[in-house]
Amino acid sequence: MKVIGIFLLWCLLLAVCWPLALLALFLAPIVWLVALPFRLLGVCVGATFALIKALLFFPARLLGAP
Repeated sequence: MKVIGIFLLWCLLLAVCWPLALLALFLAPIVWLVALPFRLLGVCVGATFALIKALLFFPARLLGAP
């Protein structure tokens, strides 16, 4: 459903200002490629925090705390 909404908004932009719509069409993959390392870094940082949390709460889980 989200893809259909984005497509309809792009069609509206194409009807209103076609150079801007074509620029958005060509820049979208470039923006995605630039943002990809930051998304991977976010996943790694989240996994690191989850590991630290698991290590800190491990003794409490062994003792049977609720």
